[in-house]
Amino acid sequence: MTRPIRLAVLIALLAQPLTAQALPKPAAVRRIADSLAAAFVTSGGAPSVAVAMVRGTDTLAFGAWGKADLENSVAATTRSVYRIGSVTKQFTAAAVMQLVEQGRIGVDDSIGTQLPTLPAAWRGVTIRQLLNHTSGIPSYTDLGQPWFRRFAEEMTPDTLVALTAAKPLDFAPGTKWQYNNTGYVILGMLIEKLTGHSWATDMHERFAVPYGLDDTQACLATPIIYRRAHGYEREKAAWVNTIFLHMSQPYAAGSLCSTIGDMTKWNVALHGGKVVSAASYEMMTTPSGAAASGALPYGFGLGRAMMGERVVITHGGGIPGFITSNAWIPSLQLSITVLTNSGSAKPDDLMRMLARAAVGAPLVMTPPPATPKKP
Repeated sequence: MTRPIRLAVLIALLAQPLTAQALPKPAAVRRIADSLAAAFVTSGGAPSVAVAMVRGTDTLAFGAWGKADLENSVAATTRSVYRIGSVTKQFTAAAVMQLVEQGRIGVDDSIGTQLPTLPAAWRGVTIRQLLNHTSGIPSYTDLGQPWFRRFAEEMTPDTLVALTAAKPLDFAPGTKWQYNNTGYVILGMLIEKLTGHSWATDMHERFAVPYGLDDTQACLATPIIYRRAHGYEREKAAWVNTIFLHMSQPYAAGSLCSTIGDMTKWNVALHGGKVVSAASYEMMTTPSGAAASGALPYGFGLGRAMMGERVVITHGGGIPGFITSNAWIPSLQLSITVLTNSGSAKPDDLMRMLARAAVGAPLVMTPPPATPKKP
């Protein structure tokens, strides 16, 4: 009885605006953030949550609560490794933009010039349209039961493309915005074509090694991944193991796993100008054309939302057993990452409350779309 009351009290406290002239001090924010995260778990939000929030050089939150593995009673830590789902897309998009900067491709090139074996109707789609979800190519994750029944199968990128290859385009390329995972599978294939090695290897060599992302990798089931968190779903009043999804299927659209420490490093590097050029970053974070009027105004692998009067660069990730929220508020140099091991968690709600704590005023944000989590 007291846990919901405690959480309600915290929410009420955070709804009280602080003065606009002064941001709250880090120690005060840390106390509130710790209480919010603990309440998130004890009120049944997820078996565990890991939270990192950094404002400039100040660490406002960095901790983990609950169990990363319920069956073995393993506590979550700041080094626990969670699947991050569609947050993967910004890594894939950044890799593509680096290849653009090298002159290997152009964002307005037709994908068929590099991948001529794609279905004929898809070949005229541009790389820009794949990056910003305006391609019109049918997404395999929208197939419903025909896809859900095959969750356990290992699939190559060609197999994933074949799932919707016979379907007509959903709309003329560039005329609408529609969230699309097949588009990012194709971008992964493009990276492999241009680099000569696997997408997973490219992510490791291009990002994990130079930026010190020691625990960020393709989250396949067979390799030993130390401190791996296990995913769960809520069934009635109990936690149950999530359905098995072969992690070859999310591929370049959603197969990475990471930690709060790595995600903070990534946010600071990407948004601090260390990963792509200023021109590339502008394209990644500035919606244009049909992508500017979608459910979430969308750049390349990143959405653009508003928290009150503040711009937020954001993308969430949902995959069986895990939901992630990740955001950057440029005006505050504020990085927020929330990792959970529940397919029914609502980390966006926690992230909003954390942002209120960091900023000192009530803020509202439209959450990004997530990959379908389960049948």
